[in-house]
Amino acid sequence: MTRILVTDDEAAIRKLLRQMLEGEGYSVAEAGDGEEAIAIARQDPADLLITDLFMPVREGLETIQEFRNEFPEMPIIAISGGRPDSNSDFLHVAGKLGADRTLNKPFRKNQILEAVSELLDKLS
Repeated sequence: MTRILVTDDEAAIRKLLRQMLEGEGYSVAEAGDGEEAIAIARQDPADLLITDLFMPVREGLETIQEFRNEFPEMPIIAISGGRPDSNSDFLHVAGKLGADRTLNKPFRKNQILEAVSELLDKLS
């Protein structure tokens, strides 16, 4: 079964993504920050990572870089609602650092499912 690692500091977002992905037959692991995600992936690597950008402990850009170093073939989807106190385009930066797809929150169910499906199809 295809395993997806969802990393977001907001439990409600993790739950929503879990429901969407499990509804499509994927297995889902959850992490509350990048450090936890890396620890989980080292124990049992996932087939795809979905990560938020703004999290405590280890934020998303750092997490993307670490995953690119340790799991270079793993597809990565970066998600973010942005930060109201910043004008920077962090999703653009995430793409430059190795995210294969980027999505602004809030995203529609079909957007995330299409991105997951396309990236996993490329692995086959």
